[in-house]
Amino acid sequence: MEVMAKEGLPVQTSCRILEVSESGFYEWRNRPPSERSLRHAWLTQLITEVHTASHGTYGARRIHAELTLGHGIAVGHGCIEMLMRAAGVKGLPGNKRARSKHQTPTASDLVDRKFTRDEPNKLWVTDITEHPTREGKIYCAVVLDTFSRRVVGWSIDSSQTATLVTNALGMAISNRGPTPGTLIHSD
Repeated sequence: MEVMAKEGLPVQTSCRILEVSESGFYEWRNRPPSERSLRHAWLTQLITEVHTASHGTYGARRIHAELTLGHGIAVGHGCIEMLMRAAGVKGLPGNKRARSKHQTPTASDLVDRKFTRDEPNKLWVTDITEHPTREGKIYCAVVLDTFSRRVVGWSIDSSQTATLVTNALGMAISNRGPTPGTLIHSD
Protein backbone atom coordinates (compact mmCIF):
# COMPACT_ATOMS: atom_id res chain seq x y z
CA MET A 1 0.00 0.00 0.00
CA GLU A 2 2.72 2.39 1.01
CA VAL A 3 4.65 1.44 -2.13
CA MET A 4 1.62 2.27 -4.25
CA ALA A 5 1.37 5.68 -2.61
CA LYS A 6 5.11 6.30 -3.21
CA GLU A 7 4.62 5.46 -6.89
CA GLY A 8 2.09 8.28 -7.17
CA LEU A 9 -1.18 6.38 -6.88
CA PRO A 10 -3.72 8.17 -4.70
CA VAL A 11 -4.50 6.56 -1.35
CA GLN A 12 -8.21 6.30 -2.26
CA THR A 13 -7.44 4.36 -5.46
CA SER A 14 -4.91 2.12 -3.72
CA CYS A 15 -7.39 1.31 -0.93
CA ARG A 16 -10.13 0.52 -3.44
CA ILE A 17 -7.82 -1.79 -5.47
CA LEU A 18 -6.63 -3.63 -2.35
CA GLU A 19 -10.11 -3.65 -0.84
CA VAL A 20 -9.12 -2.00 2.43
CA SER A 21 -10.65 1.01 4.12
CA GLU A 22 -8.88 4.34 4.07
CA SER A 23 -9.33 4.71 7.82
CA GLY A 24 -7.73 1.27 8.31
CA PHE A 25 -4.76 2.33 6.17
CA TYR A 26 -4.20 5.53 8.13
CA GLU A 27 -4.62 3.69 11.44
CA TRP A 28 -2.06 1.08 10.32
CA ARG A 29 0.37 3.77 9.12
CA ASN A 30 0.19 5.72 12.40
CA ARG A 31 0.25 2.62 14.65
CA PRO A 32 3.43 2.17 16.74
CA PRO A 33 5.65 -0.76 15.73
CA SER A 34 4.71 -4.16 17.18
CA GLU A 35 6.86 -6.02 19.71
CA ARG A 36 7.79 -8.53 17.02
CA SER A 37 8.96 -5.89 14.56
CA LEU A 38 10.97 -4.17 17.32
CA ARG A 39 12.59 -7.50 18.28
CA HIS A 40 13.32 -8.27 14.63
CA ALA A 41 14.97 -4.85 14.18
CA TRP A 42 17.06 -5.41 17.33
CA LEU A 43 18.05 -8.94 16.23
CA THR A 44 18.92 -7.70 12.73
CA GLN A 45 21.25 -5.15 14.29
CA LEU A 46 22.90 -7.86 16.43
CA ILE A 47 23.18 -10.18 13.43
CA THR A 48 24.87 -7.44 11.44
CA GLU A 49 27.30 -6.73 14.31
CA VAL A 50 28.23 -10.42 14.70
CA HIS A 51 28.59 -10.80 10.93
CA THR A 52 30.81 -7.73 10.72
CA ALA A 53 32.93 -8.90 13.67
CA SER A 54 33.52 -12.20 11.82
CA HIS A 55 34.79 -10.21 8.81
CA GLY A 56 31.76 -11.34 6.82
CA THR A 57 32.46 -15.07 7.17
CA TYR A 58 29.76 -16.25 9.59
CA GLY A 59 26.60 -17.75 8.17
CA ALA A 60 23.30 -18.47 9.89
CA ARG A 61 24.59 -21.43 11.91
CA ARG A 62 27.52 -19.59 13.44
CA ILE A 63 25.54 -16.41 14.02
CA HIS A 64 22.83 -18.47 15.72
CA ALA A 65 25.45 -20.13 17.93
CA GLU A 66 27.04 -16.76 18.76
CA LEU A 67 23.71 -15.20 19.73
CA THR A 68 22.41 -18.18 21.74
CA LEU A 69 25.61 -19.36 23.38
CA GLY A 70 27.70 -16.18 23.39
CA HIS A 71 25.01 -13.62 24.16
CA GLY A 72 22.41 -15.85 25.84
CA ILE A 73 19.61 -14.75 23.50
CA ALA A 74 16.76 -17.21 22.93
CA VAL A 75 16.18 -17.17 19.18
CA GLY A 76 15.40 -19.86 16.64
CA HIS A 77 17.64 -20.80 13.75
CA GLY A 78 14.83 -20.16 11.24
CA CYS A 79 14.38 -16.63 12.55
CA ILE A 80 18.10 -15.94 12.08
CA GLU A 81 17.93 -17.25 8.50
CA MET A 82 14.86 -15.13 7.71
CA LEU A 83 16.34 -11.93 9.16
CA MET A 84 19.68 -12.49 7.42
CA ARG A 85 17.90 -13.02 4.09
CA ALA A 86 15.80 -9.85 4.61
CA ALA A 87 18.90 -7.83 5.50
CA GLY A 88 20.95 -9.28 2.63
CA VAL A 89 23.55 -10.71 5.03
CA LYS A 90 25.34 -13.86 3.81
CA GLY A 91 28.21 -15.86 5.16
CA LEU A 92 30.94 -17.48 3.13
CA PRO A 93 30.37 -21.01 1.86
CA GLY A 94 31.96 -23.57 4.17
CA ASN A 95 34.46 -26.38 3.71
CA LYS A 96 36.78 -24.59 1.31
CA ARG A 97 39.85 -26.10 2.96
CA ALA A 98 41.92 -28.31 0.72
CA ARG A 99 41.56 -31.95 1.62
CA SER A 100 44.77 -33.83 2.05
CA LYS A 101 45.42 -36.54 -0.47
CA HIS A 102 46.47 -39.79 1.09
CA GLN A 103 49.85 -41.20 0.11
CA THR A 104 48.69 -44.82 0.10
CA PRO A 105 49.18 -46.34 -3.34
CA THR A 106 46.00 -47.77 -4.84
CA ALA A 107 45.61 -50.50 -7.39
CA SER A 108 44.53 -49.62 -10.90
CA ASP A 109 40.98 -50.45 -11.94
CA LEU A 110 41.40 -53.65 -13.95
CA VAL A 111 37.62 -54.05 -14.28
CA ASP A 112 37.11 -50.62 -15.88
CA ARG A 113 33.64 -50.44 -14.27
CA LYS A 114 32.39 -53.36 -16.43
CA PHE A 115 30.89 -55.85 -14.03
CA THR A 116 29.52 -58.45 -16.44
CA ARG A 117 31.31 -61.58 -17.61
CA ASP A 118 30.43 -64.32 -20.09
CA GLU A 119 31.84 -67.19 -18.02
CA PRO A 120 31.75 -68.17 -14.35
CA ASN A 121 34.71 -67.44 -12.08
CA LYS A 122 36.16 -64.69 -14.29
CA LEU A 123 35.27 -61.78 -11.99
CA TRP A 124 34.43 -61.83 -8.32
CA VAL A 125 33.37 -58.69 -6.49
CA THR A 126 33.53 -58.22 -2.72
CA ASP A 127 31.98 -55.90 -0.20
CA ILE A 128 31.62 -55.56 3.56
CA THR A 129 28.35 -54.44 5.13
CA GLU A 130 27.65 -53.37 8.69
CA HIS A 131 24.52 -54.58 10.49
CA PRO A 132 23.39 -53.19 13.86
CA THR A 133 22.00 -55.75 16.31
CA ARG A 134 20.86 -55.62 19.94
CA GLU A 135 24.24 -56.96 21.03
CA GLY A 136 26.25 -54.56 18.87
CA LYS A 137 27.38 -54.34 15.27
CA ILE A 138 28.25 -57.30 13.10
CA TYR A 139 30.06 -57.22 9.78
CA CYS A 140 29.41 -59.40 6.75
CA ALA A 141 31.92 -59.86 3.94
CA VAL A 142 30.48 -61.26 0.71
CA VAL A 143 32.07 -62.52 -2.51
CA LEU A 144 29.84 -62.49 -5.62
CA ASP A 145 30.46 -64.12 -8.98
CA THR A 146 29.42 -61.51 -11.56
CA PHE A 147 28.46 -64.16 -14.15
CA SER A 148 25.77 -65.82 -12.03
CA ARG A 149 25.23 -62.94 -9.56
CA ARG A 150 25.36 -65.51 -6.77
CA VAL A 151 27.18 -65.41 -3.46
CA VAL A 152 30.15 -67.78 -3.69
CA GLY A 153 31.66 -66.94 -0.30
CA TRP A 154 30.78 -65.06 2.87
CA SER A 155 31.91 -64.46 6.41
CA ILE A 156 30.35 -62.81 9.47
CA ASP A 157 32.28 -61.41 12.44
CA SER A 158 31.91 -58.83 15.20
CA SER A 159 34.96 -56.88 13.99
CA GLN A 160 36.01 -55.56 10.62
CA THR A 161 39.39 -57.24 10.21
CA ALA A 162 41.43 -58.89 7.48
CA THR A 163 40.29 -62.26 8.85
CA LEU A 164 36.71 -61.41 7.92
CA VAL A 165 37.69 -60.91 4.29
CA THR A 166 40.11 -63.83 4.02
CA ASN A 167 37.49 -66.19 5.46
CA ALA A 168 34.97 -65.06 2.79
CA LEU A 169 37.57 -65.50 0.03
CA GLY A 170 38.61 -68.87 1.47
CA MET A 171 35.00 -70.07 1.32
CA ALA A 172 34.68 -68.85 -2.28
CA ILE A 173 37.87 -70.64 -3.32
CA SER A 174 36.89 -73.88 -1.60
CA ASN A 175 33.35 -73.74 -3.10
CA ARG A 176 34.14 -72.68 -6.65
CA GLY A 177 37.87 -72.76 -7.12
CA PRO A 178 38.89 -69.77 -9.24
CA THR A 179 40.11 -70.42 -12.72
CA PRO A 180 43.42 -68.92 -13.84
CA GLY A 181 42.91 -65.22 -14.50
CA THR A 182 40.06 -64.68 -12.01
CA LEU A 183 39.90 -61.02 -11.03
CA ILE A 184 38.78 -60.05 -7.54
CA HIS A 185 37.42 -56.51 -7.35
CA SER A 186 36.77 -54.55 -4.16
CA ASP A 187 36.16 -50.88 -3.39
